[in-house]
Amino acid sequence: MKIERIEMALLQVPLHTPFRTALRCVDTTEDVVVRIRTDDGHVGHGAAAPTAVITGDTRASIVGAIRQSIAPRLVGLDARDLNRTLQAVHGAIQRNTSAKAAVEIALYDLWAQHHGAPLYRILGGGDPALRTDITISVDDVEAMVAAALSALDRGYDALKIKVGQDIATDLERVRAIHSAVGTRARLRLDANQGWTAKQAVRAIRTVEDAGIALELVEQPVPARDLDGLQHVTAHVDTPVMADESAFGPTEVLELLRRRAADIVNIKLMKAGGLSHAVRIADLAMLHGVPCMIGCMIESSISVAAAAHLAAARPDAISLVDLDSPALAQYDPVEGGTVFDGPRIVLGDGPGLGIGEIRGLQPLEN
Repeated sequence: MKIERIEMALLQVPLHTPFRTALRCVDTTEDVVVRIRTDDGHVGHGAAAPTAVITGDTRASIVGAIRQSIAPRLVGLDARDLNRTLQAVHGAIQRNTSAKAAVEIALYDLWAQHHGAPLYRILGGGDPALRTDITISVDDVEAMVAAALSALDRGYDALKIKVGQDIATDLERVRAIHSAVGTRARLRLDANQGWTAKQAVRAIRTVEDAGIALELVEQPVPARDLDGLQHVTAHVDTPVMADESAFGPTEVLELLRRRAADIVNIKLMKAGGLSHAVRIADLAMLHGVPCMIGCMIESSISVAAAAHLAAARPDAISLVDLDSPALAQYDPVEGGTVFDGPRIVLGDGPGLGIGEIRGLQPLEN
């Protein structure tokens, strides 16, 4: 099972509606798709989403990192030797977490194919059925309420409300959605680094005093402001989740040491792939801190890998935010994981079980 070559292609899928946060607005899923081919005919699939405002990775940087640094280290290695191939990926280049994630996903896919079982079973087993929340993007109040009610009609019972631009308007959004939804869905708030620590404490306390029980508030302060994150966590009753502050195991260990967050959000694009994501989940579980599995605006290729991890680590990963495939107009991937609104069902084929991928485009750089 020697690695013969690594191919890349571009995959773009339009979203139903623009995805708006405090950091950006996106109307299309854009992935760099990786296919690793071996000498015995196996193909491992992976993908990376360029998210420059969060990871610093662009399409060009992902392609360049894989083509110039990572791929030359992997060609000729045996895909069955996962430890060696992962060491080659992480030793090839610093940072570039999205590029590493795409290649790692493909390597794990091949490794599980070799063992003849779905990836989640090789990683530890678990229930192949998951439920995800759905994101309510930043918009005017009426539009966000309408989106929340539409989500309920489609079977979602957890809503992730994007805020973080203007506190007064943010509070109006939360109150209006809570009034419309009532107890029919759990509400999660994501400020995407949009507040200062003082603003966050004031805003969250205002929501608490209004009798609105939020399941969590995600990344209320800038990623590097660990003092601010720690302050917010200590001064509100609502659980606070670290996202952009929690990239890899090193950053997460510091968060855990400082008790700077109540929950950790794991994303493969931040962590640099499945190997570091597994470490984060295990570290958090040792410290008694629950995790969410999340994603960027990604195709179902990489989101499927995240879902396999969540299924394999249910004791550590109790919250699921893998709604990106549901935001897209269609799923270009045949086979493997089924994304059906709030329901995610993992396939029983070897690895990720991915078949044909529609709409792949050649990459020029």
